[in-house]
Amino acid sequence: RPQHLPRHRHRRRAMALARQVLCLSAFLWLPLARAEPIRYSVAEEAESGSVVGELAEDAGLTPAQLSARRARLVSEDGRQHFRLERASGRLVVAARLDREELCAQSNTCMLPFELLLSNPLQFFRVEVTLVDINDHSPIFPDERVTFKVPETSEPGSRFPLEGAQDLDIGSNTVQEYSISPENDYFTASYGTGISGKKYLELVLEKPLDREEQAEMSFRVIAMDGGSPPRSGTAEVKIVILDANDNAPKFTQEEYMAKILENIPENSVVLTVTATDPDERVNGDISYQFSKTLGQSDSPFVIDPITGEIKITKPLDFEDSDHHELHVRATDGGGLSAICKVLVEVVDVNDNAPELVVSSFSSPLPENTVPGTVVALFTVRDRDSGANGKISCALEDQLFFSLRPAYKNYYELVTVSALDREETPQYVLRVTAADAGSPPLTSTHTFSVDISDVNDNAPVFNQTSYTMYVRENNVGTVFVGAVSAADADVGLNAKVSYSLAAEQGPERARCSCISVNSENGHVFVLRPLDYEHLRQSEVTVSASDAGSPPLRANVTVRLVVLDENDNAPLVLYPAQESSPAWSELVPVSAEAGYLISKVVAVDADSGQNSWLSYHLLRATDPGLFSVGLQSGEVRLRRPVTERDSVKQKLLVLVRDNGQPPLSATAALSALLLKDFSDVRLPHASPATEDQDASLTTYLILALVFVSLLFLVSTAVLLARKVCRRKELKAGHVLYAADTLQSGLAHAAAAGTLPRPYCYEISLTTGSGNSEFRFLKPILPSLSPQHCAVGQGPDEEQDFPAVPVSTEDMAPDSALQDSSMLF
Repeated sequence: RPQHLPRHRHRRRAMALARQVLCLSAFLWLPLARAEPIRYSVAEEAESGSVVGELAEDAGLTPAQLSARRARLVSEDGRQHFRLERASGRLVVAARLDREELCAQSNTCMLPFELLLSNPLQFFRVEVTLVDINDHSPIFPDERVTFKVPETSEPGSRFPLEGAQDLDIGSNTVQEYSISPENDYFTASYGTGISGKKYLELVLEKPLDREEQAEMSFRVIAMDGGSPPRSGTAEVKIVILDANDNAPKFTQEEYMAKILENIPENSVVLTVTATDPDERVNGDISYQFSKTLGQSDSPFVIDPITGEIKITKPLDFEDSDHHELHVRATDGGGLSAICKVLVEVVDVNDNAPELVVSSFSSPLPENTVPGTVVALFTVRDRDSGANGKISCALEDQLFFSLRPAYKNYYELVTVSALDREETPQYVLRVTAADAGSPPLTSTHTFSVDISDVNDNAPVFNQTSYTMYVRENNVGTVFVGAVSAADADVGLNAKVSYSLAAEQGPERARCSCISVNSENGHVFVLRPLDYEHLRQSEVTVSASDAGSPPLRANVTVRLVVLDENDNAPLVLYPAQESSPAWSELVPVSAEAGYLISKVVAVDADSGQNSWLSYHLLRATDPGLFSVGLQSGEVRLRRPVTERDSVKQKLLVLVRDNGQPPLSATAALSALLLKDFSDVRLPHASPATEDQDASLTTYLILALVFVSLLFLVSTAVLLARKVCRRKELKAGHVLYAADTLQSGLAHAAAAGTLPRPYCYEISLTTGSGNSEFRFLKPILPSLSPQHCAVGQGPDEEQDFPAVPVSTEDMAPDSALQDSSMLF
């Protein structure tokens, strides 16, 4: 916005623009307004907050919709006589209402306004009739009135008195007059003239005698017809005058004049003249209307001296084509005369034609045949002559046309087929024009609503539906909704849902699915198991309430989502087999050696079936590793002598669900030197105690063998020492050179036995043991190196040659030991 303009001017401009947009929107959405207004009635003077009616209920709305759609009341004059309570939907009085203030003397007092809704824009016409109550008393214009009456007045003489005014209407206005206290001289006469004006006169009932009673006073009481009735009074004083011989006399008993209804104000209509043969005061004549009518009651005024009658406000031929006036001429002595003045109003073309509807059929069924009468109306013009001659025309005659019926009656008829889904409402404008100069026109709008017939089947908003439910669901769980719309309205558009019967035994309907017939909500009636039922398809039928009903079908696919409700199942190694299986592992295996593989499955799917493997417990946890995803059990490092021969492992198999479920797999491994010909019995929990006893026996046997070895070694050393002593004593069998050559020949001939070193390897629980011939002590004897009686410092070492022997004791407790023979 420009910076130099004041902020409040921009605010006013914005508000004015908003009002223009609102008016334009209201005009564009006018067909959305309710055809018939919502009517209420309320008594005037109702207190603020008094309930007028249940507006929300009568408009077919809920209080929640009033708030959501920002409901408000809009009146043409901008005054808010009523208030809408959004919380309850009631229409209440905003402030005290005075019918006389709002509608004056109108026979009906109606306060129209609109109920405006947003999102979408919608109007409801509301008319509140203000009912009159008897809250005003009759009031005389003058509280005190004096009449001068000659004593010679004849019985039957009438003296006009201005009637009382009551702001109420109907029966609550003035109904009768009376005199109090009653007297024998005067009575009150009242009624309605030919012009519809009410009059009040005092009628002389018997002759007066000034000498007997010079004056008298009484009260005239005006009484209305309310309950309880109200009254008003005026004090009347009668002064009896001395005799006046001659009364005034008009030149004409009846005056007539013609004037145009558009005559300017203050124009002279005519002049009345009366004469009196008396002299002086008795001959002075003054003119006045026989009924004292104020400026607000009569468009005429009379000059009391000249008798000129003038126009004081515009005339209307249509309200009254003539006026009847009574002029009283009174002389100075109190005698008077009355003449009648008839004023005829001449029509001018100042009224546009009026269209009065006699019958109107709306809504029309959309299957209405051409030629059906929609409306019957008559046109009239309050003007007369050529100004009252009327012709009618219809703007759009594509689907409707006008047909003259009788005199000024016309029929609005259909000329072609109608389709509510294409055009739910037709706005027809009939223009009536008179033959005046210039002609005046008026337009009447017929809003023809087209009612529905059931010619449209429901249509789903999707070609198919896919809904999801987690397994192990609770009974009767909501999984989704189907929705179908029907282009028809009313019962023809009321859609109900049901499960359609499947065709064929292979398409049997799933008993676990149900659909709400009112709103299309789909429920699963019982818990489902993903492992037994992964998806199911049903056919939902949408049927309207027409006659006959139309229907449509749609396929609903129910997909069961997996829950982590199944723990992993170990397939290998079998956990229920007896005896348990043991894996054989060579002690020479390197790190990464595959010992076994745990195989497990999970009945769930997706992430719930992703399995991971973890080493939960082991005899030596640092020796093994388990593949996280593969379940392969491998050596983490090489086997050492300190590692136990029998290793037990417990592998944890866990899925990826939330929360995760797990299972365990137990397996054992035997660390062996060589198992090329191993025949191991399958261990079982029952034989574990026997294995423990056997180990004890093996340890005892090992101790015994070790002691035997030490004794044998000591014996051999003793013999060797003895031999050396014998040699030192001189018992030499051979000379040095002879012995060397002899040994050589003996070795060559194969007659000299060779000393060997044997290594026996025994393993616990082995079915057969290994006996390895490690190395000969003397692989070859040469004359330079072989001699009898060589000392310990001269012994030589030679490489070992391994050999095998069988039939070793299977229960030997010797493990990785050597024996020298």
